[in-house]
Amino acid sequence: MFARQFRVKSNTAIKGSDRRKLKADISAAFPSLTADELSELVPNKEELNVVKIYAHKGDSVTLYVLHKNPLFFELEKRLYPTVYVLWRCPALLPAFRTWPPVLQKLIGGADLMLPGVVVPSSGLPDVKPGDCCSVTLVNNRAPVAVGTAAVSSGEMHSLGMKGRGVCVLHAYMDHLWAFGDKSGPPSLPEAEGEGQEVNGEDYEVDDTEEEEEVEKCVEEEEEEEEEEEQTSGEKVTGQACSGVEELSLAEQEEERGNEEEEANQDNLKEIMDALLLQCFLHALKKKVKKSELPLLTSTFLRNHMFSCCPSGKQLDIKKSSYKKLSKFLQAMQKQHNLVRVKELTKGVESIVEVDWKNQELRYFNVPEETGDEAPPVQDGGEAEPPYHPPEITTLYSVSSRLEPLFLDAKKRKGTILQPAEVRHIVTEYVKDNELVDENNKNYVTINPTLCDCLLEKSEYQEVESLKWDDLFSRALARMQECYEVVYPGHAPVRKKGHIEPIDISVASRGSNKKVTLIKNLDVYGLDPAAVATALQRRVQASSNLQPIPGSKDKVLVQIQGNQIHQAGNLLIDHYQIPRKYIQGLDKAPKGGKKK
Repeated sequence: MFARQFRVKSNTAIKGSDRRKLKADISAAFPSLTADELSELVPNKEELNVVKIYAHKGDSVTLYVLHKNPLFFELEKRLYPTVYVLWRCPALLPAFRTWPPVLQKLIGGADLMLPGVVVPSSGLPDVKPGDCCSVTLVNNRAPVAVGTAAVSSGEMHSLGMKGRGVCVLHAYMDHLWAFGDKSGPPSLPEAEGEGQEVNGEDYEVDDTEEEEEVEKCVEEEEEEEEEEEQTSGEKVTGQACSGVEELSLAEQEEERGNEEEEANQDNLKEIMDALLLQCFLHALKKKVKKSELPLLTSTFLRNHMFSCCPSGKQLDIKKSSYKKLSKFLQAMQKQHNLVRVKELTKGVESIVEVDWKNQELRYFNVPEETGDEAPPVQDGGEAEPPYHPPEITTLYSVSSRLEPLFLDAKKRKGTILQPAEVRHIVTEYVKDNELVDENNKNYVTINPTLCDCLLEKSEYQEVESLKWDDLFSRALARMQECYEVVYPGHAPVRKKGHIEPIDISVASRGSNKKVTLIKNLDVYGLDPAAVATALQRRVQASSNLQPIPGSKDKVLVQIQGNQIHQAGNLLIDHYQIPRKYIQGLDKAPKGGKKK
């Protein structure tokens, strides 16, 4: 499992509760450990780390590391000790003995085969299939490998000591061992008088005989394989010739398929290289200004190059021959002399200079349309109709308190009016009742009806007149606000209350991951899936749709990173949603040059 390099996902210090749980799990998995040995392996006050890794085959493994040495590894909710633990507690697991030359095979990822097992006079350890066991070498009890028994002890004898004995998971000198301090196994001599046998026969250890015995074991394995091949060959003798022909044809087809696949990959890389260069030249010629320099390379890619990608295409540096933006920009600097890239701060590169007089840049023809302006395309290949924002009008409903003020205009409670209609009705009421102040026509005298409708109780004895603007604002404030939405091609929709703004917010996912959430797009006739696709193309980050908790058939758009600025620009510039109907734009990350 650890014959090849693994990838570390996280490395964190263990919590107190997790430490106690780990000790309980170890005690349950290995009951032969004494309390003192357990406390020595997992001390209470020393730092113990939990390291989560992915093995080369994709298996998720958890390591428990003390003093930089992995003690145990957890695979599929089962704990296994490492060789570092077994060197301190060699009797922790039942052990199978083998010859030193076999160790190289185990390090390379091979399992321990039964012909290579040295059987002691006391017999094989009692194990069942799947039991955790260790592998030791002749004349040294220090384990060099950890694995699980392939078959039981009784089956090993019944099979004539042929076949697989131990499925090895971890061995001395593999990458899990190299994750620690890389110390060697201690010398632990075997108990005196303990005889040993090879497959049941008495044997005395000698260097030359040891080599002969290992060769004999290898020969037995090869003979076993040859016997299996001969047996299978006798069964298919009549089909041998046709089988060879079919195999050769299959190999030829596979070779042709591999050649075609390699040619296609090379062709895709060339296409992506050309697209990269086109977007790079387009961004330099039309997007980047001299005043922006020095410009972060990541900002140049995100804000300029991606927006220059033609419609129907997606810019992906990983699919090019460059693989990384830094390598692409180095090529643009050394081979094309278009830009000069410099590391202004450690690990952060910026474009510090652009050669605007470069012939390649001067004679570059900018394509007419790019991905931002082009309408989105559906799976069927037909372009969607262009989006037109809805017309939103604020209305007011006559409340019970203001009903006496609107009776003369025959407007009852619940009647919905335009703001201009409210101003007109109030103005006519004031004129019909001769309430305009004779000395100052900017003021309106308060009569009992206006007093009841517009003044607070504390103002009844104090306020005798109001300005026109104050009069109108008080009237509108005491009415119930409504709104009317007119979608293109649909009948007007009127609803009470405030229209919900498009809400853009940033949330945390995990310890270090930010995502941007966009809600209420459907209120404005926007398709969340179309917005997610357009935003994904603009910022080159993954997006998806999530159901909104507590609401039926409503979804929100989720996209990786803090994309408030880009989402706001998309809604305002592309979809023409007024800024007053977008909430959360003030939470966008503040830009600015670092001093």
